[in-house]
Amino acid sequence: MSTPALPAPEESDDVRTLHKLGYAQELARVLGGFSNFAISLSIICILAGGITSFHVGFCSVGGASIGIAWPLVGLFALCVAATMGQIASAFPTAGGLYHWAAILGGRGWGWATAWFNLAGLVAVLAAINVGTFRFAMGAFLPDVKPTPLMQGAVVALITVSHAIINHLGIRVTRVLTDFSGYWILFVSVVVTIALVTAAPSHDFERLWTFTNYSGFPHSPVPEPGAEAETVDPVWPEQQSLVWLFALGFLLPAYTITGFDASAHVSEETENAARNVPRGIVRSVWVSALFGWFMLCAAVLAMRDPTAAAEKGEQAFVFTMGDVLPRGLYLVLCGGIVLAQYLCGLATVTSTSRMAFAFARDGGLPFSKWVRFVSPRFRTPPVSIWLVAVLAVLFTLFAEAYATIAASAAVLLYISYVLPTAIGVIAYGRWWTAMGPWTLGRWFRPLAVVSVLGCGLLLVIGVQPPSQKAAYVVGAMVVALAVMWFAVARYTFPGPPHGIETRAQAESIAAAEAAVHEGEKGAAP
Repeated sequence: MSTPALPAPEESDDVRTLHKLGYAQELARVLGGFSNFAISLSIICILAGGITSFHVGFCSVGGASIGIAWPLVGLFALCVAATMGQIASAFPTAGGLYHWAAILGGRGWGWATAWFNLAGLVAVLAAINVGTFRFAMGAFLPDVKPTPLMQGAVVALITVSHAIINHLGIRVTRVLTDFSGYWILFVSVVVTIALVTAAPSHDFERLWTFTNYSGFPHSPVPEPGAEAETVDPVWPEQQSLVWLFALGFLLPAYTITGFDASAHVSEETENAARNVPRGIVRSVWVSALFGWFMLCAAVLAMRDPTAAAEKGEQAFVFTMGDVLPRGLYLVLCGGIVLAQYLCGLATVTSTSRMAFAFARDGGLPFSKWVRFVSPRFRTPPVSIWLVAVLAVLFTLFAEAYATIAASAAVLLYISYVLPTAIGVIAYGRWWTAMGPWTLGRWFRPLAVVSVLGCGLLLVIGVQPPSQKAAYVVGAMVVALAVMWFAVARYTFPGPPHGIETRAQAESIAAAEAAVHEGEKGAAP
């Protein structure tokens, strides 16, 4: 009896490429180019990070953090996205960054990248859902001060609902993330127009004026006989405008993250070698441009920038409520909350695929269960629920939004530039086969910019009051070093680098046959 050869004649180029990388087509490949772009656009979501982290930028040096710092970091993010896109085109798998680092630099680098990426994505999911809760409270119930218990319970409910929807299959998620892509752009345009139209004046100088807002918001002066209330400032008071300007980089750096989602759904995307890098790069420049216009509109709309800075975390909501009619304000806030919810939904999709791919290669504890794919829904349910639980637990460790956001930005950008840094060395040496989407001679210089920028971001991201981010990163580095040299270097096989044996080909064929047979048996 002869064993069927791989790839079969009827297989698509996507499946053939996946087979060459040593994997079976287990997930449902139903995403087109727009859907791939929309999932990254949904996770970047300028209506989430751009609004909920607005105070991180504005309370550093005022309008200059929006008018100048945002486009600077946007260009940096575009460099990172472009270099990621070239690698993604060559290796379009759900493992994304982890897989690239392992192929180009060895399984140890891949293993470390995987853990940084997974931790960063979990932190991003936590930050998104905490931000959604806090924005909704500030917009609709401004007089209610949320307790840690209330925040934890609501964030848990939001995250569980994301997991349920993802569990039901990529087709359900695709509809919602496609809608999310249109919704984010539509609402951001409406918010921009509404704020510019309602602005008492159009003082464009605000966008390049440096104002020291460190120490804002100030603790209120208590009434006679009343107990003093302490309010933590966004940034501790200091005199260096240059350093404050750098600290404001965290606003765009945190907002413009998550574009690796396009890579994590590679195995569910048609024509992945072209559509994945396009989705990565397009989601970054579209978000950077639309986000810049919207946040500049908020700065221009302020009646009194100092009064807005005094509101701290609620600076953006305060500005909207101050200049817009009440009805329009509530409608727009509702639209923003919906976009933020869909942002979290897309993040669960991306993070679960990354965890699935890492477990598929034996990188996670209990990998056999984490990598399980539902025959009915063609989704990895254990992976979905695992990342949901981890995100909720992370909010209990670092309930402060600024700390969660800083941790997410630092961890993700470390995972973004590790394969890029390795790629600089490998390019033209042992990495010679490029995908159809390539930067040519621009890859190396853009990769160097990406690595240097990440180093600066790492320093900025662990400054007070986000020093817990330093503990998170430091603890991860130590733990990963111990785990690798003590256990993982002996037990982690790393990803396959192609179909090298008949047994491997037969294993892939058997896996795909089992998936398709399960689909038939589970069909209603």
